[in-house]
Amino acid sequence: MFRRRRRDEEPEKNLEPTDEETVAAEESEAEEAGSEGEQDRAAVSHGGPWDAAADSIPEIERVDFGAIRVPIAEGIEHQLNIEDAEQDAQGNLVGGNFVAVTVVTGESGLQLQAFAAPKKSGLWDELREEIAEEIKQAQGETQEAEGPFGTELHAMVPVAIPEELKDQVPPEVAEQGYGWQPVRFLGVDGPRWFLRGVVQGAALQDPEQARAVEEIFANIVVVRGDDPMPPRELLALSLPAGAQQAGGPVQEDGGDERSPFNPFERGPEITEVR
Repeated sequence: MFRRRRRDEEPEKNLEPTDEETVAAEESEAEEAGSEGEQDRAAVSHGGPWDAAADSIPEIERVDFGAIRVPIAEGIEHQLNIEDAEQDAQGNLVGGNFVAVTVVTGESGLQLQAFAAPKKSGLWDELREEIAEEIKQAQGETQEAEGPFGTELHAMVPVAIPEELKDQVPPEVAEQGYGWQPVRFLGVDGPRWFLRGVVQGAALQDPEQARAVEEIFANIVVVRGDDPMPPRELLALSLPAGAQQAGGPVQEDGGDERSPFNPFERGPEITEVR
């Protein structure tokens, strides 16, 4: 490890450090680096997202989706994503599993999922590798980057172009049938839980919208619960109190024909606008 001399230091001639001095200097630098690493991790763990048992959670209004509590703000739309749901003759959802919460703000989307994790180790390092491999298999590209919550995964994924939009893209793109869509994966390991965020839309280019999405993610509260669960199992989501009476619109997803890889592809959605 190299250390740059301060400007006010004069070089000392004909002096070489003793073995004890060299060892002491190396140990001091290692301790300093370790301390900085601990501070970095602490900044992530104590600056949000938050565990429900934490002492200093910011007191802001949130929607309670069971395992995930999501901030409320003007212009934010919350969508509860559902898999394997059907609709009856009146258009009401029947059956299905709640699998994710998507927050829409401006022209940006943030999909949220919380999972059970081991007590002594996180999931994000290995999940990040698996996501990157999955995208690679779909002929996409990924790159790791450092962000406000630690290591992120930035990706370009192939997205099928709907027939009705093919006249709005260059002919060569329309002919191949797909384009490229940027995606940003966020991940935070908490106490016995892991929270994943998937960002799409204008927040990938617009710094102001990116900050808005990051603020939402930082203020998420995860409710792990005390029940034993295998690692990677999705924490249970539920409909917020009063959502059924509110009668929010149900949105259908387009299915697999829209994209070979689409992290937002989750079936019908119950939507609330706050």
